[in-house]
Amino acid sequence: MEDALGVRIDLRSDAVKVQGPDDAVARVKCIFEDFETLRRQGIHPHNGELNGMLRLVVADREMTLLSVANAGKQRSVGIKRVVQPRSINQRKYIEAIEKNDMVFGVGPAGTGKTYLAVAMAVSAMNAKKISRIILVRPAVEAGEKLGFLPGSLQEKVDPYLRPLYDALYDLLEPERVDKMLEKNIIEVAPLAFMRGRTLNDAFIIMDEAQNTTIEQMKMFLTRLGNNSKAVITGDITQIDLPNPRKSGLVDAINVLDGVEEIHFCHFEEVDVVRHALVQRIVRAYESARPQQQELPLGMEEGINVEPNRTKMQSAKPQ
Repeated sequence: MEDALGVRIDLRSDAVKVQGPDDAVARVKCIFEDFETLRRQGIHPHNGELNGMLRLVVADREMTLLSVANAGKQRSVGIKRVVQPRSINQRKYIEAIEKNDMVFGVGPAGTGKTYLAVAMAVSAMNAKKISRIILVRPAVEAGEKLGFLPGSLQEKVDPYLRPLYDALYDLLEPERVDKMLEKNIIEVAPLAFMRGRTLNDAFIIMDEAQNTTIEQMKMFLTRLGNNSKAVITGDITQIDLPNPRKSGLVDAINVLDGVEEIHFCHFEEVDVVRHALVQRIVRAYESARPQQQELPLGMEEGINVEPNRTKMQSAKPQ
């Protein structure tokens, strides 16, 4: 609040003293009053949640701490945790999912793209807006070959889909998740299983969309049936395909831009909601990328081009 509103807040033994412009002081007073109201209602936001709520309130004059908390409660019926956006872009993302049938969430790791999408899917099912949730992910290794995995087909693909399971178990009771998976109310499947299907009355989420090919992305997007929503999430800086230029997500961003009822939400490093160190790591890689692009051909792969250049020069006729 001090940084964003330009005020100074001193905590006294019996009071809170706020100094600064009148309108900023009034906003701080409103935030403290709302916080006290929430406390009396038995609502105690954790540090990360409270920090995210405050970031939203100080960034938007129309928002209050109370309205942010109430919106989160409405979305969290039947869910263990409160579905609460922690940044302006996360709020826009949630609102876009509520208003549009197809939403792309594009941005770096840790910005809550997948988690919020799964939370909105569970919320929609609890409100009986849809009858099933389908979670999809391309089975592509992140830079290492795993070889042949043991077990049944489901056991082979489960490691690729683990982040989606993690979000489900974090939002719902484990017994309820297991029962829904058993009854196919929640279906977790690799992208290859989607061909030929029409998905009606469903909330479909595709995670790690940057690792789809152009053909796979087109195939997935055309599965959408009646009364269904689709959320596609991915990070175009972490493409694990042999040819990153053929990423289906990158192609879809270009091809579908401007198509009615398709919304694109772009996240930045300031939206990272994991450990504070993750935000600094993302920022460091972002700033290093332009330097890597300026290196001579082959240097970015660790290949020393100097000996070849010397050899070529020595081969010239004297």
